[in-house]
Amino acid sequence: MVIGIKILRKIVPPLILSLIILGSFICPVMVEAARIKDLAAIKGIRSNQLTGYGLVAGLNGTGDKDNVHFTRRALVNLMERMNVNIPSINDIKVKNVASVMVTAIIPPFARIGDNIDVTVSSLGDAKSLKGGTLLMTPLKGVDDMVYGLAQGMVSLGIPSGANDRDSHLLVGRVVNGGTVEQEIPFKLNGKKFLTLSLFTPDFTTARRMADTINASIGEGIAKIIDGSALGLNVPDDMWEKNVAEFIADIETLSVIPDTVARVIINERTGTVVIGNDVTIAGVAVAHGNLSVTIEQTPGNEVEESLMNLAGTSTIGELVRGLNSLGVKPRDLISILQSIKASGALQAELVVM
Repeated sequence: MVIGIKILRKIVPPLILSLIILGSFICPVMVEAARIKDLAAIKGIRSNQLTGYGLVAGLNGTGDKDNVHFTRRALVNLMERMNVNIPSINDIKVKNVASVMVTAIIPPFARIGDNIDVTVSSLGDAKSLKGGTLLMTPLKGVDDMVYGLAQGMVSLGIPSGANDRDSHLLVGRVVNGGTVEQEIPFKLNGKKFLTLSLFTPDFTTARRMADTINASIGEGIAKIIDGSALGLNVPDDMWEKNVAEFIADIETLSVIPDTVARVIINERTGTVVIGNDVTIAGVAVAHGNLSVTIEQTPGNEVEESLMNLAGTSTIGELVRGLNSLGVKPRDLISILQSIKASGALQAELVVM
């Protein structure tokens, strides 16, 4: 079967092309294989969230106001723990101090003494955390146990020469400011069964993973649970003490992932991203000064605006033809949306 794309231009003035088209239709390439570690992860091996309440000191009068009572109370409690007696809470000023929420992510298998980055966010009515220092703050998990401590200079990441008025001054980071004080237990050795979870669920990709693992490691090792997970049977000669090596052998295997045909449109920027497998059926579109016809069986007439394509036509050829006429990005987006609405676009259309 031969499919023709006929593009007739009525009156189209010269235009400056501002469309950015990304996708393999510009330069067709073979889909590259990816490592299993880039497509999936072992269930249970994950990072965890930590939070804590802390104080940032050393601010140049940009801290919380005196009517933020929890900041004053926290500062009084801190001073009393250091054996500094405060007769009354009204005797303390907090304009150089700010209450903050401290958050961090502890990676899997983090060991005691490892450093992690922490983020501090103002809780009161401070004007800026610039130049402040986070005082020692316990970091707790969802089980209310302390897994880390955080302390250090707060960096706001403001570019050199930038105006503070145009910068966000109430959230900062303390690079390597947290230390792991307690490890989150996760025992690998002794496990006879593992679950491999796909980052993007897809039955075809899951089957390819299972086939690759069984062919490389051993028959019956991997079995598809559903489109998002594979079950892994740890071999008897490995499960006692070599489960980590078993996982390492699997995650380095390469698989060609399958993807859903998809067209992504960003109307604000005029960007269109088109996947490799997107196709279009016969359809006719009239838009403004343009008339676009996609024919299943084109005639024998010869026209300058007619291109014949062997096999199934991809939307890449249509877009290239429209670009050659200087079609504006907004017009192209409207044409693609109309083709999708007619049912001729065999792809998912995502508008951002």
